[in-house]
Amino acid sequence: MELTKNIFFNTDKLVENTVVKISYTGKFFIDSVEEVYIHYGFGVNWDNVEEKKMEKTELGFQTEIQLQSSETLNLCFRDNNNNWDNNDSANYIFQIEKKEQSLVVQEEDLSIAPARRLRRSYIWSKKIRLAVYKIITYVPRIISGNYKRKLTDN
Repeated sequence: MELTKNIFFNTDKLVENTVVKISYTGKFFIDSVEEVYIHYGFGVNWDNVEEKKMEKTELGFQTEIQLQSSETLNLCFRDNNNNWDNNDSANYIFQIEKKEQSLVVQEEDLSIAPARRLRRSYIWSKKIRLAVYKIITYVPRIISGNYKRKLTDN
């Protein structure tokens, strides 16, 4: 996903408490700078600021970061000579979405007891079907007297 020119993410949307891979192909990549660092924080006040060295690839400089529970992800980049790419002093700011509750697995859903009950009921349903099949097949033969065994060839 490209949210801003020269910055790409490996996902369609940024979701809180997930890991996201960031690719940067901005001015430092175009100028063939050897080392680029991502400087990032969360929210309006740039909470939990961190800086991380990015890996240079043929697709740009790349790294993975852990998104926190916040409204925004704020980014800027610097090279090893302390030159900054901060979107003309506006920084790169991206919205972080809240995790949908329907996608979150609750702990009580992880219990094995319902699975065992389901397995037992499945086994009983097979036994009942087999019994019904035998009754339908063999009771009429017994009543009619046509219950001879088939002879096998020796």
